[in-house]
Amino acid sequence: MNPSSTPLSAQEKVVLITGAAKRLGREIALQFARQGWSVGVHYGNSQAEAIETVAIIEDLGGRACAFQANLAIEAEVHNLFKVVEDKLGVLDCLVNSASIFEYDRASAEDEILSAEFLQRHLAVNLVAPVLLSQLMFRQQKQRGKKKSNGGDIVPSIIHLLDQKLINLNPDYFSYTVSKGALLCATELLAMDFAPHLRVVGLAPGITLPSGDQSEEDFLNAHQMTPMKRSSTPTEIAKAAVFLAESSAITGTTLYVDGGQHLLPSTRDVMFNNH
Repeated sequence: MNPSSTPLSAQEKVVLITGAAKRLGREIALQFARQGWSVGVHYGNSQAEAIETVAIIEDLGGRACAFQANLAIEAEVHNLFKVVEDKLGVLDCLVNSASIFEYDRASAEDEILSAEFLQRHLAVNLVAPVLLSQLMFRQQKQRGKKKSNGGDIVPSIIHLLDQKLINLNPDYFSYTVSKGALLCATELLAMDFAPHLRVVGLAPGITLPSGDQSEEDFLNAHQMTPMKRSSTPTEIAKAAVFLAESSAITGTTLYVDGGQHLLPSTRDVMFNNH
C-alpha cells in the first residue's frame, strides 16, 4: 500500500469501492484504475486479498489504498468514510458493492425467519450503503460549486443491485428484501441529493459462481437468458465506470444481465440449472 498520508492530487478522480478485495468488487476496482481513477479498496475480513488488489493496481501504474471496516457496525462505516477522505481526498464516486448473499426462504424454515439473519442482511446491504451515501452528500455540499476532481463529471453513487428485483421469486428472501429496499433508496436519494450528487443502480445477472454452486451449474445458469449468456465481471465493471462518467444519468438502474430479467421464474436461477 502507498505509505503516504498526503491526499491525492485534485486532478485525480477518486472512487471508494466497498467489498473491493475480491470477486466482482475487485474487477470493478481494477477497471476504475485502468481508466485513471485512484481507488479506495474497502474490505471486511479479506486483508490479504485487499493488499493484493492494491498491488495489482499499482502494477498497472495506478494508485490505491486498502481500508478495513465492518459495514454492519455504524461507527466503523463513519470511520471508513473519514479515513478514506483523509487518505485519498474528496470522492468523485462511491460504489456500494459489498453485500451479504445467503439463502433463506420464508416457507422453508422450520421456525419463523431469524430476525438476526434478516437484520444482518439489512445492515450490510441497505443501511451501510445509505449511511455512506449520506456522508458523501455532506462532503459534496461542503465542496460547494467547486468542480469535482473529474472536471465536468457530476459525482455519483453506484449501488450494486440485482436483476431479480424486477423478476421476483421467494428464494434468498432476506437478500432480496434488503436489495429491494436499496433499489427504492436509489430513487429517493437521487431526488434528495440533486444537483450535488447522482445516485444510480447497477443490476448484474448471474456473473460469478456463488456458494457451493459447481462450475457446471454456473455455466448452465449463465446461459439461461434471451442472449444465451448473462453478465461477466468485466462487463459489470465497465458499466460501473460508464455510469460514473455519465453525468446525465441519475435515479435509474442499469440492468446488465443478457436479458435475464425478461425470463420470469418461480425459483432463483441458482436452482434452475437444467
